Amino acid sequence: MTLTKIHQLPQHEVLHFFEEHWGSTEMVISSGIYDCSQLEGFAFLDEQRAIIGLITYIMREEDCEIISLDSTVEGRGIGSALVKAVEQEAVGQGCTSISLITTNDNLHALKFYQKRGYYLLEILRNAVEQARAYKPSIPFIGNDGIPIRDEIRLQKQLDYQ
Repeated sequence: MTLTKIHQLPQHEVLHFFEEHWGSTEMVISSGIYDCSQLEGFAFLDEQRAIIGLITYIMREEDCEIISLDSTVEGRGIGSALVKAVEQEAVGQGCTSISLITTNDNLHALKFYQKRGYYLLEILRNAVEQARAYKPSIPFIGNDGIPIRDEIRLQKQLDYQ
C-alpha cells in the first residue's frame, strides 16, 4: 500500500472516488463550499493502485481544516495514516491547530477523531439545514437512523517536533 498526494493521481480517478463515496465532489459545510477534487490531500492506494482512502484539507493561516476523509477498508490504519499525513503537513506549514467538521449522526467519526487527540470545540445547531438549502441531496436521516441536523467542530493542537 502507498500513500501519495492526490494531485499526483489521474484526475478522473479522484473524481470517480468522490462521486462513488460522497455522491459528488462538492462538500457543503458551515466553513464553506468546497470542490474536494481541487483541494490538497493524500490518497492511500492498494497494490493495484486503486484508491482505498482519501483525505482533503485546506490551510488557513495557523489552522488546517480537514474537509473530507474516507477509507473503504476499516481497521487497517488507513484513516489514521491519512490524518497523520495531514497533521505532519500542517506542522510543516506552521499551523498550530487542525480542525474539522462532522455531523451529529457520525458517531464513528466522533470516536475516531477523539481517540487521536481531537476535542469537541463547537456545536453548530441546525447547520445542516442551511447546507441543504444549497445542496438538497444531503439526507435527512443518517447513520443509525439519527436525524442529521447539527455540525460538530473538532480541533487538535499540533505539537512541533
